[in-house]
Amino acid sequence: MKTLLAILACCVFSAITFAQSASEWLAGLPEAKDYVQKRASSYDRSGGNADYRHIAPGETLVLMDERGPGEITHFWTTMWAEGGPALKALVLRTYWDEETTPSVESPLGDFFGLGLGDYVVFESVPLAVAPNRALNSFFPMPFQKHARITVTNEGSHDVPNFYFNIDYRAYAQPLPAGLLYFHAQYRQASPNHGWTNQWQSNGDKIVEDKKNVNGEDNYVWMEAKGRGHFVGVTMSVLQNQDGWWGEGDDMFFIDGERTPSITGTGSEDYFLGAFDFGDRAFSFAQFGAPLKGEERAGGRSSVYRFHLDSPITFTTSLRVTIEHGHANVRSDNYFSVAYWYQTEPHGAFPPLPALQERLPRLHAVGGPGNASK
Repeated sequence: MKTLLAILACCVFSAITFAQSASEWLAGLPEAKDYVQKRASSYDRSGGNADYRHIAPGETLVLMDERGPGEITHFWTTMWAEGGPALKALVLRTYWDEETTPSVESPLGDFFGLGLGDYVVFESVPLAVAPNRALNSFFPMPFQKHARITVTNEGSHDVPNFYFNIDYRAYAQPLPAGLLYFHAQYRQASPNHGWTNQWQSNGDKIVEDKKNVNGEDNYVWMEAKGRGHFVGVTMSVLQNQDGWWGEGDDMFFIDGERTPSITGTGSEDYFLGAFDFGDRAFSFAQFGAPLKGEERAGGRSSVYRFHLDSPITFTTSLRVTIEHGHANVRSDNYFSVAYWYQTEPHGAFPPLPALQERLPRLHAVGGPGNASK
């Protein structure tokens, strides 16, 4: 009965959140608009049907290079690529107002919540993956002077057919001065380094008695300097060890805090599920686990959580982290993208790992189900 009630509650919450957005869209339809609708697209300029671009190994394709003011409202892309891990090999970057370092830098698949290199269909408000291999982002991305979006093929295989549509609004007048810029930062730990592998289950005394009050050795989702607000994260996990990969608390360090002012109660709790996410995958408007793997070495899971109802604000800096297992005991592989809005300039991003390091693979870390070390 409790399980059924929990499922119904989640469905009702998701429906209410979506209904609020849909109601706002409908209510605004009669209002006059002060923009001109535009699109940056891969369409065939000759009028034919070759509506794609080819991306050779090492090549960078410019998807959008437009003057402002404007606001991107939707980004759709798909591809036909045989051989090689295209979702990990293609790197998405965006540059606002002629900045020299990108405000978005991520493998293409990870940006859309596909951190293990495979397609998984799911629906949320800002991100959605539809059949067949259709990637969608609805994050609003305003820019005052200029927007440049690129995709670079860091793999050794051709991407012969890459399609894209980027819908944006062009404005005649400058955007309001208070608008913040969209950012997305990729991170990974492959593997996380657990503090011990001498355990058999999450309930072992050596695990349960370990304390972590200041986030030492937590997995870091993002770090930012400036003023802004955090709006969510997607994360994929490839387990190196048996058992439940969760039991890790989320911790938010706002404006230089040494101890977090926001601390959670467990990984599945942060992603708004419960008790190991039950026995099935799910996706809702603001949270989900569209890929729910077995609790063993080799298990694959993907999760997301968006704070659209109440973004987490910061005035000078933000550091967002989560434990990998209780008090960081586990040594699984994490791949994540954090999403936020902030003033420019932004702080330096960590260097993007090389492609071979980004590819999900099991590591010899020892512990349950991993006896090779």
